[in-house]
Amino acid sequence: MARLEPSDDRRDTDRLMAALVAVGALAFAASPLLSPGFNGFTPGQFPVPQTDPPVQPAGYAFAIWGLIYLWLIAGAVFGLVRRDADPAWRAMRPPLLLSLAVGAAWIPVANLSPVWATALIWVMLAGAILALMRAGPSDRPWMRSPVAFYAGWLTAASCVALGMVLAGQGILDMQIAALAMIALALAIALAVLALRPDAPEFAVSVIWALAGIIAANAAPLNLAVVILAAAGIVLLIWQAWRGAARDY
Repeated sequence: MARLEPSDDRRDTDRLMAALVAVGALAFAASPLLSPGFNGFTPGQFPVPQTDPPVQPAGYAFAIWGLIYLWLIAGAVFGLVRRDADPAWRAMRPPLLLSLAVGAAWIPVANLSPVWATALIWVMLAGAILALMRAGPSDRPWMRSPVAFYAGWLTAASCVALGMVLAGQGILDMQIAALAMIALALAIALAVLALRPDAPEFAVSVIWALAGIIAANAAPLNLAVVILAAAGIVLLIWQAWRGAARDY
């Protein structure tokens, strides 16, 4: 049998990774259908029950997952069919696969343990942000955009989960936890946008989460949370606009 040249080995590895990312995206999207589902952490999952925590967005905000699932699948399938051995996609795929694989198992863990679920969602976030940092400039609607949109929502979701755990374990008061985690989400988001100013889709999904937090805290009015979230939206719009101006 003839020995494969290194270039052939590389192409085979790229094709395998492209296939695994597509399978991972499909498994991630199917996870809510293959499990009891997840409607948020319940108050009874914490030593200090979390009833209407101010860090959590209004329920409608979580509908964004439908778009995230579809866009990730579309991008992964495009990458498999049209860019399976394209070197421009190579660096992004391993961290994205890690994030998707952990995400596919996240819901069963979340229904059992908020603490472990929070640890896992930060792993998902790390993988998604690293994938975004490695995403190339080509095929923007299929490669950079869906990953940026996914990473932005995970930035908010990770901080929401951590805020609920900190308050639920009695480490912080609910109000302080909400303010601290909104500030943390903004710090991460602004840092990511500074490094990838060509990814305004990241800002869009974080802004969506902040708008959901404002809606959840509008009645009764939680002024401090609403002001911080609104200020965050303004900052993110400004940062995304600056990045878009440079990009184009």
